[in-house]
Amino acid sequence: MNIFYAAAIAAIMGSGVYLLLSRHVVRIIFGVALLSAGTNLLIFVAGRLRSTQPPVIEAGTQVLDPLAANPLPQALILTAIVIGFALVSFAAALAFKAFQTLGTVNTSDMNDAEAMGSPYASKEAKDA
Repeated sequence: MNIFYAAAIAAIMGSGVYLLLSRHVVRIIFGVALLSAGTNLLIFVAGRLRSTQPPVIEAGTQVLDPLAANPLPQALILTAIVIGFALVSFAAALAFKAFQTLGTVNTSDMNDAEAMGSPYASKEAKDA
């Protein structure tokens, strides 16, 4: 079963990398979302899926039962979900604003800063 989980996570993360390498901004955002989901699944699977006992320390003991679920991956995933959602939301808002300003979502056409030239060009001419 672990091979199945590993293959599924690899497929999700591979798809995310493929979309991330695209020149279309919306595909890049979907790639970031898939990478975030793949990372969350990787942490989740690493934290033992089979444990059904809650991560509660019983009264009179000092340590967690070895068969209990590990609460650390759960806390990490919860934090990663919030950060991933914030990143995707910000990237979507930035892509929307870029589309309104530039009229395109293709990164090859987003080259207005290159047309302005280097801010250090005048310094290089003075130093020579």
